[in-house]
Amino acid sequence: MSDSNLIDEVFEIKKFPDPILKQVSKPVEVFDENLEKFVNDLFTAMRVHDGVGLAAPQVGVLKKIAVVEYEEKSYVLINPKILEQKGIQESEEGCLSFPGIYANVKRPQWVKIETQNLKGEKEIIEGEEYTARAFLHEMDHLNGKLFIDYLSNIKKSAIKKKIAKNTGGHF
Repeated sequence: MSDSNLIDEVFEIKKFPDPILKQVSKPVEVFDENLEKFVNDLFTAMRVHDGVGLAAPQVGVLKKIAVVEYEEKSYVLINPKILEQKGIQESEEGCLSFPGIYANVKRPQWVKIETQNLKGEKEIIEGEEYTARAFLHEMDHLNGKLFIDYLSNIKKSAIKKKIAKNTGGHF
């Protein structure tokens, strides 16, 4: 069995319009080996699906956990909170929950985040440009917000029509 099939069995990536994608996640309170295994599995699923980030709700788990990997740096975001953000950038985003769908989204240029590591210790991390975009995209998932929520109604409607066409008219 290939890694891709194994991960798909463990973690099916939830696709829009699965209602779990619009739900708010609960904070992580237990920091143990199960959390570490889950985070490792998130990284594996993200890599298998060629993603830059993956949030727990995207695999059906409503916990404030996300992972990001960009330019050979790996980040674990547990119970993340935005401390500061500056500037503005607009760039194309995609999402594993919206296969083949991309749209330009405005986000802050730089962000400072308080998060917790796998031991529950607080850490401060910063991201700029693409890394900031990835952090904020994944953090949105933890709050039930999707990248299409930043788009105009016309653009959202076009994306929904494209998804309906790609799924044979079914959401």
